[in-house]
This record gives sequence, C-alpha cells and structure tokens, in this order.
Amino acid sequence: MHASVAAYRSGVSGEDGRALVSVFVAYTVTATFWLLFATAVGVLLAYKFGAPDFAPGEWLTFGRLRPIHTNATFYGWASLALVGLAYYVAARSSGTRLYSAKLAWIGLALFNVAAVAGTIALDLGYNDGNLEYREWPWPIRLIFLGALVVTAWNLIGTVARRSTEDIYLSNWYTIGGVLWTCIIALVAIVPWYQYGLGQVSVSGYYMHNAVGMWFTPLALGIFYYALPKLLSRPIYSYALGVFAFWTNLVFYPIIGAHHFLFSPLPWWLQTMAIVFSVAMLVPVWGGSANFLLTMRGRLRDLVHSYPLMFIFVGVIGYLAGSTQGTLEAFRSLQEVWHLTNFTVGHSHWTMYGFITFAIWGGVYALLPLATGKAPTQLGLSLQFWTAVVGSFIYVISLSIGGTIQGLDWIHGLPFIQSVVDIQAYWVWRGIGGALMFLSHVVFGWNVWRMSFGPSVTAAPLATLHAEETAA
Repeated sequence: MHASVAAYRSGVSGEDGRALVSVFVAYTVTATFWLLFATAVGVLLAYKFGAPDFAPGEWLTFGRLRPIHTNATFYGWASLALVGLAYYVAARSSGTRLYSAKLAWIGLALFNVAAVAGTIALDLGYNDGNLEYREWPWPIRLIFLGALVVTAWNLIGTVARRSTEDIYLSNWYTIGGVLWTCIIALVAIVPWYQYGLGQVSVSGYYMHNAVGMWFTPLALGIFYYALPKLLSRPIYSYALGVFAFWTNLVFYPIIGAHHFLFSPLPWWLQTMAIVFSVAMLVPVWGGSANFLLTMRGRLRDLVHSYPLMFIFVGVIGYLAGSTQGTLEAFRSLQEVWHLTNFTVGHSHWTMYGFITFAIWGGVYALLPLATGKAPTQLGLSLQFWTAVVGSFIYVISLSIGGTIQGLDWIHGLPFIQSVVDIQAYWVWRGIGGALMFLSHVVFGWNVWRMSFGPSVTAAPLATLHAEETAA
C-alpha cells in the first residue's frame, strides 16, 4: 500500500501523515527490540534459580542482571511502546498533525540513550544501590527525565491544536501520565532527602508510582481509544472515565509506603498507605466496569478479533491484578507474602497481564491502520496463546510457591527449607518464562510484518471502513 493511502488511514495526509506513521513505527520497532532483550535476560535469570552455577562471571551475576531486566522492561519496552501509541492516539483523536515530529525523534533518541547507557552501567557494576527501578546512576536518569519533558511538550502541543473543543478521554490519561512521571522522576533525582528513612520513603513513592502513575494511565488511555474503534461504538461512560482519572490521581501517589510495612517508617504513614490502597478499588473497579460495559453484548466478537482479545485480557489483568495489590497491602497478608516470590508473580501479573497485553492490543489495533500492513492470523494466534499460557504458568507457580515460602518462614523453619520447598515452582517459572519469550519472538515477527512487510488490500480489522470514514 502506498504511503499516501497509509497516511489517509491515519487521519492525516501528505508529509504530516508520513511523519506520524514513521514515528509510530520507529517507537514500536525499538520497543520490540527492548522487549526481546529484557525478557531474554529474564529467562536467563529464571533458570539461574534452578542452576545457580549456570553462566557464571561477574557480568552475569543475578545482582547485575535483575535490574537490567526490570529497567529494560520498564524504560525500554513499555515506555517506548506506550509513548509511540500515545503520539498516534493524540494526533488521530485530535484530528490534527503531530506537533513536532522532530521532538518525537529527539525523545526517541533520549529514551534509547538512557536505556543503553543504563544497561551498560548496571552490567559494569555502576548503580545507585538497592533502589528498585531506579538503579541507573542519576545522570542517566536525568537523560530519561529529558525524554519525558520532550514527550510531554509534544503531546500537549498536539492536543492543543485539536479540531474539537473537548479533549478526548485518552489524552487526559496519556498527558496526565507523562506530566505525573516528570514530577516522580524529579523527586527521585534530587539529593536532599535521599538518606536514611527519607530514602526509604522516596523508594516506596518511586517504585509504585512508576507503575501506577506512568504505565497505568498511558495503558488506560490506549484502552479508551482502541476499544471503541474495535467495537465501532462509543465508550460506555465519559463521566466514569474522568471520575476514574481523578480518583487515581488522589489515591495512588501515597500507597507506595505499603511496601514498607513493619519498617521504621511512621506507623501512621503505613496505615494511610493501606487505607489509600483500599480506596484504589474505586478507580480500578470504575475504570474496569467502563471497559467491560463497553464490551457488553459483544464478547462473542473476541473470537473474530485478536486485538480485542489482547485488550480484554489486559482489562482483566488490570482489574484482577490491581485488586490483588489492594489485598497485599493488608498487614495480615503481608506477614505471609512480603519479600517472597508471591510479589514477583504479582508484579508480572500487573506489568505483563495488564500493561504488556494493553500495548499488544493497541499495536495490533492501530499499527495496521497506520501502515496498511498486517500480521498473519497464524502469527496473531501463536503469539496470543503462548503469552497467555506462559504468563498463567508463571504467575500461578510463583503465587503458590511464594505462599509456601512465607508460611515456612512464619513457622520458623530453616531458610534452606523454603528454598527446597519452592524448587519445583521455580522450574515451572522457567517453563512459563520460556513460553512468554517465545511469544515475544513471534511478536517481533508480527511487528516486522506490520512495519516493513507486504501491503494488504484491506486491513484485518472489522472497523477499518469506519476508521476511514471518520478520517
């Protein structure tokens, strides 16, 4: 399909349309590279539990590879993929061109420079200590902050040029997420309170808000745009979406302190984190209800649309994973689960079952419309089912094994006994992780098909005609 046709399908025309498509493709392709790299490291880490002597050497130690895996997943894969989708949604929903393609490319370069430099620094042993999700040395995190500022400026500039009076709901979430994360990243860098209990408080603030105030709003913004497109119907309730947006902003920032229950942090702060964790059921259940009610009466369409299936799994992952997070915040349950493999399973349920499936649904729904190229049905099917089955095995095995770990500790058994008891579950973790990685390889092939593969005469989505008409 010619570029002019692809641009027309994107709701823009000429050079502006080609620029938007190029930016969307570039962010998606580079994000896919980071997904493959980060999860290859993750598979290696999973098998190191069963064979600690495998792949020895200081560059391949668990202490260096684990933060490489998490930071590359967060700031390479998820950040790039979500920003690329946010740019496309901002331009399309606003009926205008991207404010600045040049700024988008600068942001892409900054994101990748930070991810590459951070990976190299961590593997060489240079880090900011045991500060989860912010192990990169602070100058590298400053580069990442620069990428966020560029992205925020570009998204705001794009939406400011909208052709309608109202701001589309997706843009509330994506712009809000980028602005909130600029604040979060700045708080995590300034040095004045990065000592003692101040550092503990900031660590809880940063690690939780990196998920709930960065990835979550951007992923929800993708839902609010892609889901109505796939179903050819409006979102169930605009007001409910706005309500969930503001309640998420009110309740979420403080709940990171529930990671440090029974610590020297003030008891009132720990209790407030628990209370606000319970309050988070309001935006979580409200937002999930909005998506599920939009799908009401159309669930049979799932069997005909893999993009819709990815989004449906993402919505369920958001609802169930976030609800589980509320339960984990209670002191009685943290006595069992805290510092066990249960929390690893939970983090993968939210970051994978919610965020990553949301990205895949958005990419499969929107990238073919931008490029006029499509993956094969076999590729979609293989990627979906290996990802679903692999993630189920991964999360369930670590949830059971982590619970056994915690009970062993409560009963005062020797620590080595908990290691013996969870050994079989670590094997299943590796099996699930291998299936997940296989799904990522297939996703890479699908992205190549959607970006550089042969053109198709008709997009594989049932809503293409409606999309062209709206354009």
